[in-house]
Amino acid sequence: MKFLTRLIVTAIATAAAVWLIPGIDLTAADTSDKVITLLVVALIFGVVNAIVKPVVTVVSTCLVVLTLGLFLLVINALMLLLTSWLSTQFGLGFHVDGFWPALFGSIVISIVGSLLGGLLNVDKEKSRS
Repeated sequence: MKFLTRLIVTAIATAAAVWLIPGIDLTAADTSDKVITLLVVALIFGVVNAIVKPVVTVVSTCLVVLTLGLFLLVINALMLLLTSWLSTQFGLGFHVDGFWPALFGSIVISIVGSLLGGLLNVDKEKSRS
């Protein structure tokens, strides 16, 4: 259930980025296709963040420390660009035009995902009484 909730939160956050940021496009025939595309893109984004992002973060630790963590924004943008590329390879209608839309889109996805995750208590375990 926790996985499904995280997937839906990421899909909603990605939809917000598509809606707010010019240069992030979602092309689908109808609403159900858009929902399915967003869910699959959220799944791809989650896999990229789980597998690739830790490796890139470890490799660029010096840059992250040197920039006081601001380089993590660049890493997040690169993960969104990789998600866009993988989505294109799978024939999904999700595309990010370049680095700047990816940077702003990753910020929107992070903020909306954090807000929704906090409202839905996605990361909190049930307390035992």
